Amino acid sequence: MSDFSAEWLDLREAADRRARNPQVANAVSARFALRDELNVLDLGSGTGANLRATAHLLPSRQTWTLVDRDAALLDAARTKLTRWADAHTTDGDALELEKSGRKIRVIFKSADLAHDTQALIAEGVQLVTASAFFDLTSESYIRELAKAVVSAKAAFYATLVYNGLQKWTPHRPADNQMTAAFQRHQMGDKGFGSAAGPLAGSHLVDQFRINGYLALSGESPWRLDRADRMLIEELVRGHAVAVTEDGGVDEKTIVTWVNVPRSAAFVGHTDVFAAPQ
Repeated sequence: MSDFSAEWLDLREAADRRARNPQVANAVSARFALRDELNVLDLGSGTGANLRATAHLLPSRQTWTLVDRDAALLDAARTKLTRWADAHTTDGDALELEKSGRKIRVIFKSADLAHDTQALIAEGVQLVTASAFFDLTSESYIRELAKAVVSAKAAFYATLVYNGLQKWTPHRPADNQMTAAFQRHQMGDKGFGSAAGPLAGSHLVDQFRINGYLALSGESPWRLDRADRMLIEELVRGHAVAVTEDGGVDEKTIVTWVNVPRSAAFVGHTDVFAAPQ
């Protein structure tokens, strides 16, 4: 699933990469250190940013299945991955990439993850991964996903799961009101039922532990400054749209809040890794 533009995903990619929790990433790398190859399923793959940020943690031979509802984003992923690789060839619809000594086969698949996730996991997957995705899904989706991953005896790695923490610089009195309205909007139906929103990271850890997995989590916040001006401005606009749709804040307050020049922003995320004991 993805309802985001390629431009927005491009804008946030560098901030996402900086924010990833190094301890969780090290646990992922250590888990697969003795493997020669790995079969990876990437949910809500967008333009392939998660592959680009994760491949260096994984074995020398990798097969990735990138799944998104938006075929245009999958086309963009194909183009960006081709440019990112040191070398590439095609094998039918698949890409064969070489990057930093790794051989990576990429398969592109358009699917509705609200209905198709369990079937995709059942296809011999060894690692299920996603970035900036699970806060859009429901608690019931997370519960069923965990069961499917455990049934497949696969590992699980989710990054940039929004956790609700926000700080804006300079601070303004309406910040808390805007954040509360944004959280309400975030927990609306995004195609999976009522979204878990900022509770998604906790739900993921709980569900994997309930099913007998070891689960590790760590903070991965965006710490944005003046160098991230365009991303901050887009965040502000996105919050205003969401809050307007929520209807809990009057228009004058929203307009005043949007017009405050922001020099920095902190947006909280959580990374989660889970694997069989």
